[in-house]
Amino acid sequence: MKNFQSALTILSITLLFSCSQNGTEEHTHADGTTHTHDQTKETFSIENLVEEVKTVPDSIIEYLHAQHHSHKVLERRTVPPGYESKELKYWSDYAAKVEDLPAINPGPGEYVHVMEGYKHSYRNLVIGITETFPGGAPPMHTHKGEESHVLLEGIILYALGDTLFTIEAPYIVNIPPMVPHAFKNIGEKTANLVVIFPTNVWEYDVLDYFPFKEEE
Repeated sequence: MKNFQSALTILSITLLFSCSQNGTEEHTHADGTTHTHDQTKETFSIENLVEEVKTVPDSIIEYLHAQHHSHKVLERRTVPPGYESKELKYWSDYAAKVEDLPAINPGPGEYVHVMEGYKHSYRNLVIGITETFPGGAPPMHTHKGEESHVLLEGIILYALGDTLFTIEAPYIVNIPPMVPHAFKNIGEKTANLVVIFPTNVWEYDVLDYFPFKEEE
C-alpha cells in the first residue's frame, strides 16, 4: 500500500512538472472539479467577441491630433452600442463577470474584455481587461482623456510618445491624454493588463505608426 501511495505521489509531481513545463496550468475548484488552461492563450472566454465600430476621422479629429503629435490618425474605434444602464437593485446588478462582457480584438494576439461605464451604472469609469498573448500588441493609439495601466504579473515593452521602455509587473503606468502609446507582451505567459479610463464610453484613435519591430 505504501509503495502504491508513493507511486501516486511521484506520478502527481511528474504531471505537475510536465504541465508547468508545457505552459499549462490546472486549477482545482471547491467542488472538486478541475480546469486546465494554456498560459500562453486566453484565460477568459471570448464567446462575446464583437466587431469594433470603425469610423473615418473628420477634420476636427485630425486637427486635435495635429496639436499633440506628428502621426496621422487612421480611424476612431468604439464598442457597439449596448443596453441602457442597469438599475442597481440586487447584488448581481453590482457585479459583472469578465466572460459576460463584450470582447474586442484590437491587434494581433490581443483581446480586451470591455466594461463601459454607461452600461453598468457608472458615471465616469471604463475598465478593460486584456488577454495579451506573448508577442501580442495593440496598434499605436491615443485617447482623449488620461488612462492608467495596471499589471500584477508579466513583462511589457511600452511605446509612450517617443520613448520605448520595458517594465516588469507589478506596476501602474500613467498615460496622459492624447499621448500616442502601445505595448507588447514580451513575456512567456498571457498578460491580463487592466486599463482604466475616467469616462463612460470606450473609444480610441488608431495611428499610422507601429513602434515595435518583429524581432523585438
